[in-house]
Parts: sequence; C-alpha cells; structure tokens
Amino acid sequence: MFAKIDTVHGICEECNEETILVAIVSEYYRCTNCGSDTRQHINGSIRYLRLSERDKELIKQNENNNKL
Repeated sequence: MFAKIDTVHGICEECNEETILVAIVSEYYRCTNCGSDTRQHINGSIRYLRLSERDKELIKQNENNNKL
C-alpha cells in the first residue's frame, strides 16, 4: 500500500518542537506532534514554515487532482 513515506526530522514553526514531519505533497509536511501543516523552505539551510493561504489552496488543488 505505501511504497515510501517521505518523513523528515525538523522543528515545527507552529509548536516550536523538534519533531518528525510527514510529507502530504511535495515540499509540504505535517507535524506529527501538533498536526500543523508546514512548507519546506531551502535557502542555505532547511526550514519548515507556516502555510500561507496560497499554500493551502495549492494543497487542496493537488488533492482534488489526485481524486480524478
């Protein structure tokens, strides 16, 4: 069923905890501690940022496209 689950170790911007983040779509992750969705940002170092409203819309569109 699950060939590969993309997980990373990072700090969640919402709960400020070191946690495991699980990919929900490419570059977007969910915190296993608080359930907050974050966006991966790479600029010399990797950070996980809170989602903007635009990010949330992109995720919804991706989910809808995968259901077709």
